[in-house]
Amino acid sequence: MGITFQVHYSPIYLTCLPKQRVCFTHSLRTLFLFNLINFHKSPNIQTRPFSSSSSSSSSSSSSSSSTSTDFDYLNQFSPFCNSNKATVTSSLNFINLNERRRITVGLSKVIKLRHGYLLSGFSDKFCPSFLVRIMNIIGTRETAFAFFRFAFRDDSEDAIRSSCTVAHILASQNLRYLAQDVVSWVIRRIGETRSEDLVEFMWEGHYDYESDFSVLDTLMRAFLTAGMGTRALGILCRMRDMGAVPSSSAMTTLFEFLLRVGDYGSVWKLFRDMIREGPCPSNYTFNAMILGFCRKGHLRTAESLLNVMGKYKCNPDVCGYNILINANCIRGWTSSALGWVQLMIERSCNPSILTFNIIVNALCSEGNVVEARKVLNEIQEIGLSPNVAIYNTLINGHVKARDVGQANMLYEEMRSKGIIPDAVTFNILAAGHFKFGRKEDGDRLLRELLVMDLLPDHSLCDISVAGLCWAGRLDEAMEFLENMLEKGMRPSVVAFNSVIAAYSRAGLEEDAYKVFKLMMKFSLIPSSSTCSSLLMGLSRKGRLEEARELLYKMMHKGFPINKVAFTVLLEGYFRKGDLAGAKDIWNEMQCRGIYPDAVAFSAFINGLSKAGLIEEAYDLFLEMSDRGLMPNNFVYNSLIAGFCNLGRINEAQKLRREMKQNGLVPDIFTFNIIINGFCKHATMKSAFDAFMDMHRAGLVPDIVTYNTLIGGYCEAFDMVKVNQFMNNMYANGWEPDITTYNIRIHGFCSSQKMNRAVMMLDELLSAGVVPDTVTYNTMMNGVCKDILDRAMIITAKLLKMAFIPNVITTNVLLSHFCKQGMPRRALMWCQKLNEISFEFDEVSYKIMDQAYRNIHEDVEFSKATSGKSLLLEFLMYVTYDYFSRSRHKQEMNPESLELIV
Repeated sequence: MGITFQVHYSPIYLTCLPKQRVCFTHSLRTLFLFNLINFHKSPNIQTRPFSSSSSSSSSSSSSSSSTSTDFDYLNQFSPFCNSNKATVTSSLNFINLNERRRITVGLSKVIKLRHGYLLSGFSDKFCPSFLVRIMNIIGTRETAFAFFRFAFRDDSEDAIRSSCTVAHILASQNLRYLAQDVVSWVIRRIGETRSEDLVEFMWEGHYDYESDFSVLDTLMRAFLTAGMGTRALGILCRMRDMGAVPSSSAMTTLFEFLLRVGDYGSVWKLFRDMIREGPCPSNYTFNAMILGFCRKGHLRTAESLLNVMGKYKCNPDVCGYNILINANCIRGWTSSALGWVQLMIERSCNPSILTFNIIVNALCSEGNVVEARKVLNEIQEIGLSPNVAIYNTLINGHVKARDVGQANMLYEEMRSKGIIPDAVTFNILAAGHFKFGRKEDGDRLLRELLVMDLLPDHSLCDISVAGLCWAGRLDEAMEFLENMLEKGMRPSVVAFNSVIAAYSRAGLEEDAYKVFKLMMKFSLIPSSSTCSSLLMGLSRKGRLEEARELLYKMMHKGFPINKVAFTVLLEGYFRKGDLAGAKDIWNEMQCRGIYPDAVAFSAFINGLSKAGLIEEAYDLFLEMSDRGLMPNNFVYNSLIAGFCNLGRINEAQKLRREMKQNGLVPDIFTFNIIINGFCKHATMKSAFDAFMDMHRAGLVPDIVTYNTLIGGYCEAFDMVKVNQFMNNMYANGWEPDITTYNIRIHGFCSSQKMNRAVMMLDELLSAGVVPDTVTYNTMMNGVCKDILDRAMIITAKLLKMAFIPNVITTNVLLSHFCKQGMPRRALMWCQKLNEISFEFDEVSYKIMDQAYRNIHEDVEFSKATSGKSLLLEFLMYVTYDYFSRSRHKQEMNPESLELIV
């Protein structure tokens, strides 16, 4: 009997050909299987990441010309391939490209073992026994589950009953985890309301396959996986009513779920139930509860649990102690963590290398690398051997402290002790060399890595890409990544993350997103770092609505979103001055059960302080302390800066003293903030006293210190002190930077010494320092107040230097229109700028309000000369023309991300 082929000659069905054609079929099958496996691989390898379409071979094009554009070869193996198109299409979304490939390989295996009749039979009808046999042949649990998700397209009662039978058969074959996967997926698809029907279906049909305990255990775990804790507790009650004792691992999973959702009442009720009726809690159960309470910030409860373990015949183990030690370190309680280390030793529980790694990481995070080094030495004294992880932690600590030399010494030390560095080691060192060291050393390290042949190819690729990104060679990094893909080498998510983060930092968020799409084509699962980097690129450009929409879409897709992503958006809103948006994202983060950590609190306190909302910032500081999160130097410095900006220097000084009482050492940033506060309020004697206090504290002034004092004395017109500190700066090895020059230029412009200002501008250029917008705007402000002839000469000089205006330039010119008796002209230019959607700031609106008042109150001004008014008009036209052309360019090339769908 012949077999009728479908239009799209499927290689799978070739096994069903009559026997007399077996030899011919075998050769065809080999060829078709090869094409089938590589069906989706070739386009990806050939596709360039920045091309919007991929080409296919001419033979493929010609053979597919007569086929439907909606054809998918996997549909042939589904019993629902003839159901409505929407259902079919949506079901294919439940498996990714990597899973499709694995399924294809698995189906090929079915054919090679001459079980094509299973596929033929299953495609005709959703048969549980055929499906289970196919899932068994396919191979791994992950691939088998992916095939089930592909196959389960209909949530009718018959399909649900058949799926329950599938779970029963799997359980009877001792494939309980796969059975749980199947049931949890069906539960998620049909929802909590219909899940009660599924429970009854499972119960009715289980007698021929598995025990009462087995089916109830499967249901309880499946409900937990699906996030339905109430249903899981109901199954537990049913199990108790039948006299069955749940497994310890299932109870532990239930504890983990209840703690994750914050249902503490059910946690304690379940614990009491466990003590009375079993099973007896194990170390694994206690450790899961300790971890859950620690993650929710209830350290005292977690500590109490560890202390009562002995009452239930469980001795606390190193895992339990490590959880508590880590929780204390996360909150900045390093001394308390060290106390727990001492206590575990006294209780005859030997610390592990992970214990000391936690301590070393905490000390390095505080910047205390000296104490961290002492801990490393002590490890070796008690007979433990340091591993690569603890060396990586210490090397990273030195790199963050900008001590790349010491990091290199640690690298050599670990190699001399026979500890082989890994990809993390080289990533840390490469980043350190390119950021804080010498570029040549970074290149040398990468060459050395290639020669040493220590790492697998994909790790070498990851490190090479990361090194190029840190060196700012983004085009080379992208080209390297593309070449690896074309050669069939698949880098890990680390390489893609490096490029995405580098593009985002460089303000090239469109390119970052294109790399992300390329990553998704290769079925790499995004990490939390991927998501945060994409959001960072948008938020830095002020595109916060798009960033927020992207956040929601990524959360809907189930991508790993953590506190960092929300913190990135929080900082973006503060950077844009949108306080309402910042507070909204803060509240939303907590409503979603993502509790802010020390970094998120620091960002919020810093943003409120900069916005002048110092009382709110201080209240949040107290809340942070109440939650057990230890404020660090950054938090204190943010508050001190907030108080200084408002002239409340005494309260700032009080906070500095409080820092010392809490074991924190005021750093160079603390003193610079306080000196700046005194300078802003013209109390230069106090500023000088703070400068001397800095010396007495053993701190060396940096360029920011000198710039602040020079600026303060410039404002006070004390040029003797200005020159004195300039000489002091040179003597201590500091060269003037752009800020130094801008301060001097501003001082000369303010005192109407434009010749000196121009001389300082020439000196700046001669020193190889690139002027910035502050330089231009300061000079522009001086030009508008200067005599006409010199003003025109200086203007020509600025235009020759390719001056790029911004909103401050606009405000400077608009204010001079008002000052020189031309408020109507100011408003006319505001109208023209508004027509091109120019973004005014708060100062712009204040100038407009003043112009309106001047017109209505008929304020008398000293009228500008015709020459000065023409110069102002000319400068304003140049500024307007630049913004107008920029706007036109944006409209021609709109910047909008094609968000995840």
